[in-house]
Amino acid sequence: MKKINFILFFYIFFLFSSFNLHAEKADDLYKKIDLFSEVLEKISEEYVNEINQAEIMDAAINGVLQSLDPYSAYMSPESFKNMQTETSGEFGGLGIEVSMELGVVKVISPIDNTPAHKAGIKAGDYIVKINDIQVQGKTLTEAVNLMRGTVGSSIKLSVRRKGEKKTLVFNIVREIIAITSVKSKIIDDKIGYLRLTSFNENSSNQIKKKIKNIKKNKSINGYILDLRNNPGGLLNQAIKITDIFLEDGEIVSTRGRRKAETRKWFANKGDLINGKPLIILTNYGSASASEIVAGALKDHKRAILLGENSFGKGSVQSIIPLKNQGAIRLTISKYYLPSGKSISEIGVVPDIVVEELGEHFIINTKTDNQLNYAIKLLNG
Repeated sequence: MKKINFILFFYIFFLFSSFNLHAEKADDLYKKIDLFSEVLEKISEEYVNEINQAEIMDAAINGVLQSLDPYSAYMSPESFKNMQTETSGEFGGLGIEVSMELGVVKVISPIDNTPAHKAGIKAGDYIVKINDIQVQGKTLTEAVNLMRGTVGSSIKLSVRRKGEKKTLVFNIVREIIAITSVKSKIIDDKIGYLRLTSFNENSSNQIKKKIKNIKKNKSINGYILDLRNNPGGLLNQAIKITDIFLEDGEIVSTRGRRKAETRKWFANKGDLINGKPLIILTNYGSASASEIVAGALKDHKRAILLGENSFGKGSVQSIIPLKNQGAIRLTISKYYLPSGKSISEIGVVPDIVVEELGEHFIINTKTDNQLNYAIKLLNG
């Protein structure tokens, strides 16, 4: 056990030294290190079941990160590899973006046309059980791993939803998740509709191509940019997509502890839709990069926001690889709209509030009352 304590001492010292704790007295810090070592020793000796010390240490690391905010987390080598697979555009699973809040998994957004979306999972849902296993007490990584499985296998999610007294139960079959970030169509032969479901490496180029194709129709008199249930993605893509619709002005700024993380981005001259009316659709599933686009274009009065309040994720995370082939997702800065406002925990408020109606509401279908409202506005 002395060897364990020795290793733990340097491990915890390194862990704590990575934080800005120099204001604490050295003896207080050493007392906390000793306390942690003592607790681990007692657990090893007294806990009812034999423990896996590697798993305990992983949980300790993750606990430190998740105590900072809901978005910072530790990824084991396996989890990091899975994340890299997801960002490549195709993976197996349910199709939801999640975070951890109040000890349970919170759905940021279901991805369009995925098993979770088709089953009726909504942004803001709290997943309390996965296949009858309580989520409370699990880390986000553990919960995500429980939701993964063989393509074609089924999973049962128990969900608490605002406004619902009873727990909702969803039986979902896992599928290969193929992400198509941009879709488009022409409505009533005069409205260009752009549906953006995520911000990946090619999103801005795809948006430009879709707009150029739409512009071949000379009758187009307005556009709809649909950011509902878009959980976000790459910051640089949010900046580029906002720039598509602006002639000039600030797009977004970030502020962090380091100078390199405190920056401002500005639009380049050239509005690709030539100043034509633009309506942006948002809901509670519109988060992060979606809020940058919606908030910046609202601040510049370049677009009308219609729908529901966005999620309120106003922070930037960086994926930092580790020596063990794992990584940490760490919040390194917060972003601010051109008005100087932060949307953290608040979100972007629409100009026109239109809540989704009916149990059979589906985005981009005849039941989509929010889209129908936007179409009526553009049609006059």
